[in-house]
Amino acid sequence: MGEPQFHITPGFGEKLHDLLGYSQAVRIGDRVEISGQGGWNDDIEFPEDLDEEIARAFDNVERTLATAGATWADVVEVDSYHLPDDAAYIGERPTRAMAEQFRKRMGDRAPIWTQIGVAALGAPGMRVEIRVTAIVGHAA
Repeated sequence: MGEPQFHITPGFGEKLHDLLGYSQAVRIGDRVEISGQGGWNDDIEFPEDLDEEIARAFDNVERTLATAGATWADVVEVDSYHLPDDAAYIGERPTRAMAEQFRKRMGDRAPIWTQIGVAALGAPGMRVEIRVTAIVGHAA
């Protein structure tokens, strides 16, 4: 199966590693697990617009996957965490923004997805967090 290889995303990942002591991704063999990614910039700041925050979170997932040699094409599972005020119900704004990002990044591919409402997330101002599992090369 292989030894775990931990990866730190350049920019925000380095800052979070120094501050909190964790890695953004782990790869064991062809399996990649990433920590939850928020819609932050490299200074851990969030935009006011929720759709922009969701798009940035997807960008950060992509950046983090890349550190471990994976892409959105390798993603098989997505978990998204939402604050109650922005709860992701089918047809509502956060879900539409999430679905738009799925289509943009994965086309017709459809990994499994679980939406989870939470009371709080890991940083002030954070409204959404996305965590994925990827199997590198499975889509080839």
